[in-house]
Amino acid sequence: MYCKKKTMDTYIISKDIKLFGTPVKTFPTGIGEAFANLMKMLSDNFNRSYYGIGYMKDGAMVYMAAAVEMYEGEGEKYNCVPYIIEKGIYMTETVTDWRNNTECIKDIFYKLIADERTDKTKPAIEWYKTDAEMVCMVKAITQ
Repeated sequence: MYCKKKTMDTYIISKDIKLFGTPVKTFPTGIGEAFANLMKMLSDNFNRSYYGIGYMKDGAMVYMAAAVEMYEGEGEKYNCVPYIIEKGIYMTETVTDWRNNTECIKDIFYKLIADERTDKTKPAIEWYKTDAEMVCMVKAITQ
């Protein structure tokens, strides 16, 4: 599969984004199932933004399939885990036709995390803007 090379961009999140979701039990094979279950539970498909949140803990990848909270307490209603994406500047790279380019995503995150401007203590974020467009994001170091 051919992965188009794109340049890194910056994106500013002006206020914290409240999410809720479910941890993926088997990474990476369980990602699709976790998102499918989350979307089935919410039954609104892409009428809200969905995110993948990933970080290392005790040498293992922790990943959560998450959705934007549309009203206070929505995540609790579904017994989901709360999460907040912090406001700030993010280094980003967009993947078009992401369903057919999933093998490129890890390489994009390696590149983003290797950039000296990114905060290695923050999680890697996948923002599923549409069914075809996904943005890989890592928070930038702020001075």
